[in-house]
Amino acid sequence: MSPFLLTRTLPEDATDAALRADVLSGLTRHPKTLPPKWFYDARGSELFEDITRLPEYYPTRAEREILEERAGEIAAVSGARTVIELGSGSSEKTRHLLEALDGLESYVPVDVSESALAGAAESLLAEHPGLSVHALIADFTGGLALPGTPGPRLVAFLGGTIGNLLPEERAGFLHSVRSLLTPGDALLLGTDLVKDEETLVAAYDDASGVTAAFNKNVLNVVNRELGADFPLDDFDHVAVWNPEQRWIEMRLRARRALTVKIRELDLVVPFEAGEELRTEVSSKFRQEDVREELAAAGLQLAQWWTDAAGRFALSLATAV
Repeated sequence: MSPFLLTRTLPEDATDAALRADVLSGLTRHPKTLPPKWFYDARGSELFEDITRLPEYYPTRAEREILEERAGEIAAVSGARTVIELGSGSSEKTRHLLEALDGLESYVPVDVSESALAGAAESLLAEHPGLSVHALIADFTGGLALPGTPGPRLVAFLGGTIGNLLPEERAGFLHSVRSLLTPGDALLLGTDLVKDEETLVAAYDDASGVTAAFNKNVLNVVNRELGADFPLDDFDHVAVWNPEQRWIEMRLRARRALTVKIRELDLVVPFEAGEELRTEVSSKFRQEDVREELAAAGLQLAQWWTDAAGRFALSLATAV
């Protein structure tokens, strides 16, 4: 059997259909919204990699610190023979974990990008020649059918990406993960933690403007894919802390009253001066929040690790 298999569970036109649906529903409601997944075309992915290296953006460094220092503990507690990574991208975050798992036999990366999956598999198989990689082109928020792999299995959802889901979406996602777990399996979850407003806002509004370019890139995507005419220079990047919801909101604020035409949807979208389009929420958590949300999905918090500064956490949960 080949050490690398690639299975597509999304139709070839799924991305285009999803973009059309999200733009139509998001730009005809009030307040206007677009999901953050549309940041990530090739240019958006490059910009996000730049963001992870900014001095203001601590989550990537904090999570890497935990993985470097605690990978052995995570491996010992989970005893995983299979790692399933949701939203795997380049699989860079999991390399410390994969190296620490002595009994690892199989790795199942899940992502919507075929090129990212193929590139990650090539480098991982060079580093781990005995590893079996079965990549899935899939949207992990839409429910998953996993290939048969040896247990125990560790489902990894890293990077704090769960914070981009709204509370009801998180509940549905965690229930879907719970349905994948059998006795002995576990979920490894990355969550950014509540901290002071200044640190949080700076992480999403850096001095060099990289996050602003990343935020505006969603308009580039809509312009290119749907024939829209968003004037990027007429929108300002905004990042605000919502203490009641305990999340950062990224928005694009219209500098003037304007009208955007989206040719492929035959849609005209008016903006008032100062009107804001929300492009992302990024929830921040306390340990009790994580425990409660896991419990509501039938999962029990078993282990909790943070970086030395207490900025970010990895938690291990098992099925109740």
